[in-house]
Amino acid sequence: MQKIKYLLLILFVQVKFVQAQVTANENAIYDENVNSVQFTKTNSEDRYPIILLNGSDVLKLSFDKLGANSENLQYTIIHCNAAWEQTKLNQNEYLSGMTFDNITDFKFSTNTFVRYVHYNVFVPNENMKPRIAGNYLVKVFRNFDENDLLFTRRMMVLNNSTEIEGFARPATLAESRFSKQEVQFTVAINPSQVINPLQDVKVVIMQNSRWDNAITGLQPLFVSNNKLDYSYLDKTLFNGGNEFRWFDTRNLRLFSPNVRSKRVDSVVHVMLNYDESRGANQYFQYADYNGKRIIFNKEGNNPDIDGDYTYVQFFLSAALGVPPDAEVYVFGEFTDWRLAPNYKMYYNKSRQRYDLEVPLKQGRYEYCYAIKNEAGKPDETQLEGNHFQTENEYMVLVYTRNLLYGYDELIGSKKIVVNAP
Repeated sequence: MQKIKYLLLILFVQVKFVQAQVTANENAIYDENVNSVQFTKTNSEDRYPIILLNGSDVLKLSFDKLGANSENLQYTIIHCNAAWEQTKLNQNEYLSGMTFDNITDFKFSTNTFVRYVHYNVFVPNENMKPRIAGNYLVKVFRNFDENDLLFTRRMMVLNNSTEIEGFARPATLAESRFSKQEVQFTVAINPSQVINPLQDVKVVIMQNSRWDNAITGLQPLFVSNNKLDYSYLDKTLFNGGNEFRWFDTRNLRLFSPNVRSKRVDSVVHVMLNYDESRGANQYFQYADYNGKRIIFNKEGNNPDIDGDYTYVQFFLSAALGVPPDAEVYVFGEFTDWRLAPNYKMYYNKSRQRYDLEVPLKQGRYEYCYAIKNEAGKPDETQLEGNHFQTENEYMVLVYTRNLLYGYDELIGSKKIVVNAP
């Protein structure tokens, strides 16, 4: 019996290690007590964690760990290829300084119902700095055990050596005209840096800072005068989607238009309005932030530590537009654009609706509802609608194969906003 227990323990450790290796190349949270992870440029709301190689930009990684006690946390940075697979380079080949570091910048929450510890990490810093361009994965772990992951975050280092021109617009093809948007662009390359553009250049197109529906694997339609042309009509299409729903808890003394009520016991509970499917509705234009969030507390002095966690209750009517037995999720930047288990809604049969309550730090949040499709991917269009007029933001990333060391180097990035009529 003791031998069986030992073998089961070894198997559990191996499975845990394999899971960490397989999924650690994504923006993902592995500890249920980690919340409010943000990775942005300092003094900026830019959601793309991209910095120039040897530039002056600094990224701020901030997060909360729910609970009253601090932990012994560390982080490291791993170099990846364009497909976010770890490269074979040694860390001292792509990092200057240390290969891991302790997280020493933390503060305890003050005057909050929910107690937490707030952590900050600034990258690059005097202890750790990327030496080469490309994709990097930041791994945060505890007690010097890289397999005991709290969460991971993607970042990119840019060696800007190309020019990207492009636009986004409603789809040209008739069958997609009223539901999709196309992105067309050209990439001017340096022939001394890129010898074989058809083989060595890789492009990525993202919508609203999402990785889950990014388009990859494109070949240029034409190559002329060192310019790669990606003027596709069919291969660079994205669902237009809809403008995002939102709510605001930055001031708990007042109600935002989408907050119905609140109550206080040991924590603050915020009840949102009853939502309904918009899948069959006409498009209605209003300004949104493309699914992003702003963490802030208007009633305090330091939103990092005096912003409270409210238990937000979402309600979605199942009477209209929701397929039977659907797996429904709340979806947005604050869910890492993933169908995260803790954001899966519960079907309340007696009330014919989907319910969810989750702790969220005070702020302004944008969200939508998504159904898990047959491929296990999020599908927002059934519940939110799909319109060519929707304002969306696109990012084009360009990589080339480094001729000397054989890694994927990020050489260009371009943000494009759809030009819908």
